[in-house]
Amino acid sequence: MKELELKYGCNPNQKPAKIYTKEGELPIAILNGRPGYINLLDAFNSWQLVKELKQATGMAAAASFKHVSPAGAAVCTPLSETLKKIYFVEGAKLSDVATAYIRARGADRMSSYGDFVALSDECDEQTAEFLKREVSDGIIAPSYSEKALEILKSKRKGSYLVIQIDPDYTPHQQETKEVFGITFEQGRNNAPITEALLEQIPTDNKELPQEAKRDLLIALITLKYTQSNSVCYVKDGQAIGIGAGQQSRIHCTRLAGNKADTWFLRQHPKVMALPFKEGIRRADRDNTIDVYISDDYDDVLRDGTWQQFFTEKPDVLTREERKAWQEKLDGVSLGSDAFFPFGDNIERAHKSGVSYIAQAGGSVRDDHVIETCNKYGITMAFTGLRLFHH
Repeated sequence: MKELELKYGCNPNQKPAKIYTKEGELPIAILNGRPGYINLLDAFNSWQLVKELKQATGMAAAASFKHVSPAGAAVCTPLSETLKKIYFVEGAKLSDVATAYIRARGADRMSSYGDFVALSDECDEQTAEFLKREVSDGIIAPSYSEKALEILKSKRKGSYLVIQIDPDYTPHQQETKEVFGITFEQGRNNAPITEALLEQIPTDNKELPQEAKRDLLIALITLKYTQSNSVCYVKDGQAIGIGAGQQSRIHCTRLAGNKADTWFLRQHPKVMALPFKEGIRRADRDNTIDVYISDDYDDVLRDGTWQQFFTEKPDVLTREERKAWQEKLDGVSLGSDAFFPFGDNIERAHKSGVSYIAQAGGSVRDDHVIETCNKYGITMAFTGLRLFHH
């Protein structure tokens, strides 16, 4: 197959639409459903991400994509009992690839609603069973077990998009795109993301444990396929906060940091004990949790409202309780797709438990950034590599 007709482009009015290859065959097979333009943008970007994560770590990897940026990305590090509970997989038997996807989706469940899934390895029955109960638009993987494919084909009344990609496919070195009738051409971003990028450490603290190196590589590879400007917080093998497409670096850091804080607050005992009504929809539950742990908690706790979600009215999670809990978060790794211009980014990162940083370096205020890292004992590596993605 050299050409594939699509329903429409980015929007329904943008017709006709298709993808095609100038040489050879398309490296994908549509096993179920009908792809759209944005589906395939998500599919191809997310596949590259998980393939690189697998190459860098040797572990099964997964990503949850929305609007051509990852909502989450992870490798298959073991899940604690707490994480199993907040990811709603208690008691489930989980394969490596299922674990990776559950971590990826768990990073930001609100943003992952209606996501596009990418797996580095074969989609098995366990992963398909988990996906069956979630709201998702499609999946890309190198292969599918017979049972997994059967389950996925039954999703969304039989319209769930299932794409199989040739894992050996290698694109041309030069890539092109058209904007306003003008063709742009550039070399692909094939810069390898390896531990060699983490060797230049200008901070006083030069300690960089192996797990931190792994998490920094996960952050940098994730950013390679995130709309710029972007920042990514990672802990224990998974993204916990991604800030994408911001015009200001500090806004990236704040956005991603706020998501990391939300991820950690979901593990607070009060949150884990929320008395949700039986049968509440997953989207309503996830949104209610996000509101409950925010300053807008009254929106779900006021009389006449809480009864929609809970069997009894929960106690407020106070600002003081939130602050005390967040102070327990540490050992977080942070990557940035370009240099930090000022130390304010470090100040914000510190509030979300960041202990390790990888960023390009090269700001005229690198000295201030280093000084701020030294104030908090943060280890920072200058990679010398910018990872803008547009």
